[in-house]
Amino acid sequence: MRPSSFASMPLLAALLLALPVLAHAQQADTGWQGKVHAPQYKETIFPPWQHGANNPALHKGLEFTVPEVNDLPDFHGDLDHPKLVIFVAGNYYFAMAPLVQAFEKAHPDYRGRVFYETLPPGILLKQMKSGGTITVGNMTWTVKPDVFAAGLKKIEAGIHNGVLTGRAIPYVSNDLTIMVPKGNPAHITGLADLGKPGVTLSMPNPAWEGVARQIEASLKKAGGDALEQAVYDTKVKNGQTTLTHIHHRQTPLYLMQGVAQAGVTWKSEAIFQEQAGHPISHVPIPADQNTTAIYAAAVVKGAAHPKAGLMWAEFLRSPTALRIFERYDFKPVSAHQPG
Repeated sequence: MRPSSFASMPLLAALLLALPVLAHAQQADTGWQGKVHAPQYKETIFPPWQHGANNPALHKGLEFTVPEVNDLPDFHGDLDHPKLVIFVAGNYYFAMAPLVQAFEKAHPDYRGRVFYETLPPGILLKQMKSGGTITVGNMTWTVKPDVFAAGLKKIEAGIHNGVLTGRAIPYVSNDLTIMVPKGNPAHITGLADLGKPGVTLSMPNPAWEGVARQIEASLKKAGGDALEQAVYDTKVKNGQTTLTHIHHRQTPLYLMQGVAQAGVTWKSEAIFQEQAGHPISHVPIPADQNTTAIYAAAVVKGAAHPKAGLMWAEFLRSPTALRIFERYDFKPVSAHQPG
């Protein structure tokens, strides 16, 4: 063997040892489309966004929250013998903290004894059908609601199906808007622009978010079936529409991360993001293209605390509660307003 061959052996051995490492790196890149990197974000961008104010528990013990990693922003309060359990569609998760605080002020016996969840209504109903049991990550717990709040039609359907009892109590309405990053870099002017090729979107998933129905109706008002198909079919298939997996918390995150350039949400949610100081803005949808939702609540059949559930439902249309809703541009509705 020539001397040069001996000289090259250490290099060859090093390459052979490195092959598994290189293969692993290549596999990692493939899994993340070559974009894996260390986190470079401000923790304040990730929920929970209200700095603990949306946790009504009195004794929090060790506080351990790692944004984006160990974070349960849709579960609030203490599960140790609550006196009121609220399941509320995530459409106004940001308003729940001041609402609960006002309710507790009016009813001191409930202070620190309120637990609430703010998941999409379809997911909350699945949890209810599972006896109140839910698993998130490695934790499983059971909690049964006393009152359920969502869109009026879903509440009426729940009463009809025997899941809810009593009457539907409507309280506020909400309109749609187009949420965009601050500065509107894609120059979105209306719903029609969402169908343009190359405009990336974050849209609520019709599988479990009722708002998708209102959005689809507005898209048809603005551009017919073709626009609705472009946003919710063509762009989903080609990757230009990202469907949310939870609810509208994801849309502002995707906008701030550059994953999407626009997304239709409730107007109140864009207003909350702006008030929170996030680099988010919105493009109004004209009245003739918009779709209004009415929110209502009803007591859950078999609730452990039906009187407390009814108290909460009635509280939602009180002057105190309506003033809180008005901070985010919700509009009060008549108790007899049709859905």
